[in-house]
Amino acid sequence: MSNESKRPVALVTGAGRGIGRGIAIELARAGYDIVINYAGNAAAADECLALVREAGGEGRTVRGDVAVAADRERLLAETIAMGGQIDLLVNNAGVAPKVRADILEAGEESFDYLIDVNLKGPYFLTQLAARQMINQVGSGLSSIFGAPRIVTITSISAYTASTNRGDYCVAKAGLAMMTRLFAARLAEHGIFVFEVRPGVIATDMTAGVQEKYDRLIAEGAWPIRRWGHPEDIGRAVAAISRGDLPFATGEVINIDGGFHLRTL
Repeated sequence: MSNESKRPVALVTGAGRGIGRGIAIELARAGYDIVINYAGNAAAADECLALVREAGGEGRTVRGDVAVAADRERLLAETIAMGGQIDLLVNNAGVAPKVRADILEAGEESFDYLIDVNLKGPYFLTQLAARQMINQVGSGLSSIFGAPRIVTITSISAYTASTNRGDYCVAKAGLAMMTRLFAARLAEHGIFVFEVRPGVIATDMTAGVQEKYDRLIAEGAWPIRRWGHPEDIGRAVAAISRGDLPFATGEVINIDGGFHLRTL
């Protein structure tokens, strides 16, 4: 049974602010309704919902910590309750290290916290969503954009060593492999999985190091000499969500101003 007469539904984790908000807005413009997951800032999530509606979509805000199994189950249940199915999962939620510490000094408590939120949570939420998506495909459920998809937001930190935040780099590298694993496993079901890899994006997380990145931009650290913006990431996710890449899966989409080019 097809659900093509209804707007497809996307679950975007960490969607209240920053990159997640940019993704939610662009997906609403692309034709999706949005489940806006947030961890604690309800006011920011409500602002995002208003912007989603301005962009032509509908949505709901759902508080939940992706590191908690019961919250992951509730996020999926809320998504299905909203649209009858899940058409897109965007793993975006993530935290910065509580303290930037040299890897020779960093402690286990901070490591465990960051890995739980940034890697373990998305891994098992993807597992949960993938099982639901397989069931949908088997039941003939689809949307105007076809079979469901999964997108994970990583970072140039997946391959760029920052020795004062090793936990963050390890988590992002793990998400990159997670994308490859689920892409290989789900392709037989027509469910395609992508990694979107941002560079330096203007968000709350980077606000504290603005001077550093302003200098790097001026020095040409990446060819497109500007800050990235949340909507830059949102547009990439929207392209994937529309099915614009029908013969690709497991692909890395670099939205980094050309940082990955390693120019001389």
